[in-house]
Amino acid sequence: MAKPREVFVCRTCGAVQSRWLGKCPDCGAWDSLEGERVEKSAGRDPQRGVVEAWRASGADVAELMVEAKAGAAGAPVAVPIAQAAGKQSPARRLVTGIGELDRVLGGGLVPGSVVLIGGDPGIGKSTLMLQAAGLMGTAGTSGHEVHRVLYVSSEESAEQVRMRAARLGAAASPGLFVLADTNLARIVEQTRKVAPGVLVIDSVQMIYKADLDAAPGSVAQLRRCAAELVYLAKLSGIAVVLVGHVTKEGRLAGPRLLEHLVDAVLYFEGDRYHAHRILRGVKNRFGTTLEIGIFEMTGSGLKEVPGGLGVGVLDGDPSAREAKVGAVVCPVMTGTRCVLVELQALTATGFIGAAKRKSSGLDPNRLAMLIAVLEQHAGLRLADRDVFASSVGGLRVGEPAADLPLLMAIAGAHHRRAVSPGTAAVGEVGLGGEVRAVTQIEQRLREAGRLGFARVLVPASQTNVKAGGVEAVPVKTVSQAIEELA
Repeated sequence: MAKPREVFVCRTCGAVQSRWLGKCPDCGAWDSLEGERVEKSAGRDPQRGVVEAWRASGADVAELMVEAKAGAAGAPVAVPIAQAAGKQSPARRLVTGIGELDRVLGGGLVPGSVVLIGGDPGIGKSTLMLQAAGLMGTAGTSGHEVHRVLYVSSEESAEQVRMRAARLGAAASPGLFVLADTNLARIVEQTRKVAPGVLVIDSVQMIYKADLDAAPGSVAQLRRCAAELVYLAKLSGIAVVLVGHVTKEGRLAGPRLLEHLVDAVLYFEGDRYHAHRILRGVKNRFGTTLEIGIFEMTGSGLKEVPGGLGVGVLDGDPSAREAKVGAVVCPVMTGTRCVLVELQALTATGFIGAAKRKSSGLDPNRLAMLIAVLEQHAGLRLADRDVFASSVGGLRVGEPAADLPLLMAIAGAHHRRAVSPGTAAVGEVGLGGEVRAVTQIEQRLREAGRLGFARVLVPASQTNVKAGGVEAVPVKTVSQAIEELA
């Protein structure tokens, strides 16, 4: 009998090493290698058990998929691309009933796809998926097609899920089935019996295979369970949604290989102590990754926020608000929508050579570049000042169009001056101190005017744009922009 050998897998990048090392040679992560035993049976097809179970069940969709794509020996065969679609139309989507979630997914769930949703503990991942499962299993006024959904909870009992579903208004959904189990074989068996259109696994870190000598949540269990769930989705045409936790470093717990296995990766962002939540797609094989979904956490679950909301912008008329030092509003483009975000900055006494540069929701490299531009072209002395910058509302801002408002916020915090009420800013800042043009300037001005802003500082080359009575104030250089601080 062959002796099982042991290899070491990096939980960060998924690289396999023959011996334990303190530092992964592929990604450079420290103390990230975990032992994994390789059995003699590892050479055979790991999906064989899933195929045999679906063949023995007599499920029509499984037989059609196997007969269409497998030869006499059961191996896949090459087919013309026109015939590769089979019975599932590529244009067909499973609408979840939550518009913001469908927007990020690209129109809904694709049959046979696998979606991974990650986020911090308590951010609202389970709430979002339970709400979506309840809507998909209910014939509502939205007119979407009703689907059978199997919600697998590996962390809560069926009674606890029912109590949460009652609070969210999903307990009366006739098409929603709940299973509290962590064994992958039993989950596949119940999936075969229920035959759902959507399978939700909450969370994937607790699922395990009994024949694998590893603890649930380890690299070996995550990789094997995720691979078999992906194969199950492709074989049966069921849309599988996996819920995963995020580590302190902001990465999905487990190997990066988990992200490569799935078709779409969505991150649920935001501060759990604030109401707003942002759903962002970082990978999507069936749509764009530029779209975001905006939600508000309420006592009855997540509430969709209308498009164009000003995240971090206070309610009321912007022109009637008091001037705020170190805060400038920027119209940020996220996919096809424009969101007004308030960027804030603070400067404090520091030490030369050890000054802090901290940012939240912003690119720290971009922040360091803007500080250097202020020192070189605006005459500000920031070498002995600690600089802190953040985007209000939990929205992560990464586009260069936010350079000008962030620079003005830093300068305003340093000089204790603020922009006049009802004024926003947008523009990219170059290393020479010039303000460059940005894309979709007309849509940005129109959205700022709709939310009550009367003036928008724009690059001097884009002042010919007219949008709904909003005054476009031309700004050519950094020094000219700082003069707008009253």
